[in-house]
Amino acid sequence: MIKPMYKFNTNDYLVRIPIFIIFFWFGFLKIVDLSPAQELVQDTVFWMPFLSAEMWTYVIGFWEVFIGVFFLFKKTTLVAMILLLIQMSGTFLPLVILPEITFQDSNPFLPTLEGQYIIKNIIIITAALIIGRTYLKVKFF
Repeated sequence: MIKPMYKFNTNDYLVRIPIFIIFFWFGFLKIVDLSPAQELVQDTVFWMPFLSAEMWTYVIGFWEVFIGVFFLFKKTTLVAMILLLIQMSGTFLPLVILPEITFQDSNPFLPTLEGQYIIKNIIIITAALIIGRTYLKVKFF
């Protein structure tokens, strides 16, 4: 007989490893100037102080690599969560400041490929919150 899903016990590394792969890979691509999102990132961070948009892209690339690595280890989960939530707040900026690029005819119901790329991050945030809640034993109520 098949066990009911509520009894299915899984290791959270089934989620941690894909998050590592996503952040490490996409961060590395930014560091070596091979990211398909390079131009979008630079168009989004033009207003950031202290560094050029190109340098901010490298900073974001290293930031993403760190997020990926920190998610691999349970002891660094809190740091990973903080870095991820800060990074994700910036990830959604193009939806607001570049609607002509992220939505067809600026219609919020018709995302472009770039807009879809950004919106799919909701699942990454959700997975990270599940890991955080499981490991950090956060109680909301």
